Amino acid sequence: MKNFLFIAFLIVTLQWPQKSFCQDKIDRPALVTRHNVNIQSIDTLGSLNVGNGKFSFTVDATGLQSFPEHYQNGVPLGTQSEWGWHTSPNEGGFKFEEALKAYDFNGNPNALYAIQDRENERNNAASDYFRSNPHRLQLGNVGLIIIKKDGSEALPADLKNIDQTLNLWTGQIESNFEVEGSPIKVLTYADAETDAISVKIESPLIAQQRIRLKLRFPYPTGEFSDKGTNYTTHKKHTTTVENKPGNEFLFSRTLDSDRYFVSAKLSNKSSITKMEDHYYSITPSTSTALEATVTFSEIEPKQPLQNFTTVGANSSNMWKDFWLSGGAVDFSECTDERAFELERRVVLSQYLTRSQCAGNYPVQETGLTYNSWFGKPHMEMYWWHTAHYPLWGRTGYLEQSIGWYFTAFEGAKKLAQRQGYEGVRWQKMTDNEGGETSSNVGSFLIWQQPHVIYLAELIYRDNPTEENLKKYQKLIFETADFMASYANYDPENDRYILGKGVIPAQECFDKLETYNPPLELSYWKWALERAQEWKKRLGMETSPKWQKVIDKISPMAQQDGVYLAAESVPNSYSPTSKHTIDHPAVLGAMSFLPQNDYVDIPTMNRTFDMVDKVWNWDHTWGWDFPLEAMTATRLNRPEDAIKALLRDEITNTYLPSGHNYQTPRLTLYLPGNGGYLAAVAMMCAGFDGNTINNPGFPKDGTWNVKWEGLTKMP
Repeated sequence: MKNFLFIAFLIVTLQWPQKSFCQDKIDRPALVTRHNVNIQSIDTLGSLNVGNGKFSFTVDATGLQSFPEHYQNGVPLGTQSEWGWHTSPNEGGFKFEEALKAYDFNGNPNALYAIQDRENERNNAASDYFRSNPHRLQLGNVGLIIIKKDGSEALPADLKNIDQTLNLWTGQIESNFEVEGSPIKVLTYADAETDAISVKIESPLIAQQRIRLKLRFPYPTGEFSDKGTNYTTHKKHTTTVENKPGNEFLFSRTLDSDRYFVSAKLSNKSSITKMEDHYYSITPSTSTALEATVTFSEIEPKQPLQNFTTVGANSSNMWKDFWLSGGAVDFSECTDERAFELERRVVLSQYLTRSQCAGNYPVQETGLTYNSWFGKPHMEMYWWHTAHYPLWGRTGYLEQSIGWYFTAFEGAKKLAQRQGYEGVRWQKMTDNEGGETSSNVGSFLIWQQPHVIYLAELIYRDNPTEENLKKYQKLIFETADFMASYANYDPENDRYILGKGVIPAQECFDKLETYNPPLELSYWKWALERAQEWKKRLGMETSPKWQKVIDKISPMAQQDGVYLAAESVPNSYSPTSKHTIDHPAVLGAMSFLPQNDYVDIPTMNRTFDMVDKVWNWDHTWGWDFPLEAMTATRLNRPEDAIKALLRDEITNTYLPSGHNYQTPRLTLYLPGNGGYLAAVAMMCAGFDGNTINNPGFPKDGTWNVKWEGLTKMP
């Protein structure tokens, strides 16, 4: 009887969905707080942020935004909300149709693509306008003015004995420093729901009226980057202020046709001074402490503003709930010296994605810190921002923002029709409303198309209900219709081709010549198979059109036993090749995508070795390293997975805050953080068909990785 019970227990255990290999519960407060961030100098790449996923506020060593111009070339001191957008006046009277150009790809001479035609002055100007507009808005700077004994304002060099700590468990930043021997302590929180920050300032300088709160409002640059420090364009916007009862000041902001409000409520009776247009200082009455809450809002606030105690409690509760939810990975029992840095990146990446990428819309690659690519999200990066949430048992955050596809649906339908395709072609560089942007690269990318199928599949795996099947079926079926119609039939070889007219995920290829890149081929086949499975789950007949493409899609091209970067690019890895830069997307054919009969394991192993050997890793991006790690994990090469995650390259740098640094032009890059979390989830929990515990970690006794609450990747 005992043997029977043991066998029954074993069968049930092996069949149960794998949520954890860990027997002992992880001490989550200890895991998280051992990576609290400590800053002890003026470090322009050491900026810290507080946020709730829809709103973020980035601070310098003072715990506020006292020196935004000093930090503008590091990690800028941004204040952004998901609702905060600005549109410059269309003084040229441009129409989006003027940014279109016809191309003839595969016998379709009237396909219109949104591009920048340098030889067409009107197109060029229209493209510039629509690429820049709308753009995300820097809402304003909130900082300290500290008056020295000689009456001058303290500069960054005047701050001494800096000791600043971000408490990840509570979302509190505590900043301690001295100016001319006088101590100053600042506690900073972001509210859990509203777009508000609250601070408590303690210093003898307050009683001497030598500490003031300042609010300064920049005008958008409309450029690729907006660091929130354009203080010279005074006439294009207006700022008015109204004294309200209860030590409150209401700022009304008007920028062209856009308007928003900023409210500042202080615990002490205070006076306000206009320093210059759009720049105000608030001087509190004599005291040794000051509390202030500053709220940013799209409409004029009607409810009383919260106080410091309430905002602090809201922040602490939000972060405690977050850290106790979903998954956790503990490296503390590993003896490999690289383990602590892996754990640091994992913990801080969770903090950053939760505080900047957990709202109702896709986010830009620099989150809610500062504008890159004009502040717009790029939908090929949406997987890298959000796929980790279901893998870490936090599917709800993905469910919030995936609704963008419903908003963008009609525009995506028109885009497909304009180019002669069925279904929906999802916009690449876009905005909250699903607008389209001119781009000589983005308009020809296609690998963002299957993302919605993949992400909806993750949601369904977490909650396999008929409600979810019906909720996403329109998105999945219309996406699959586009994918099937996009594939070009080659009657001579009885196969379907992707291209010409495609720029792959590895963006260094000519759209006029490129066809059959491997990641896109593999993704096309897998996503169409998932769409067919979705039909079966709903009791519907499968699509013959989709099946033809599934059955006859071109194989991935090979040469000398390795997969090529594209069928149109022979000698992809030769010493004279110009194609060993940018994303090593050939590995993506078996990374976040599952291995199946389409991908040959020995060939992919040889391809992995070739890429590892010849790739110019100093010309890559932050998510390329998690991509490589996932491929290595599926190939049962755990040491290579660790090597990939910790490659010593500039674009694989993780700053003290956890931000993934890329270049001076792009000082943070959240797809790297999201990719890191997805890769580590796979390395721990594995993937469909995997039976190995911690498949992404070497089995040499030095990697005793504990985890709980994770789920397998497809």
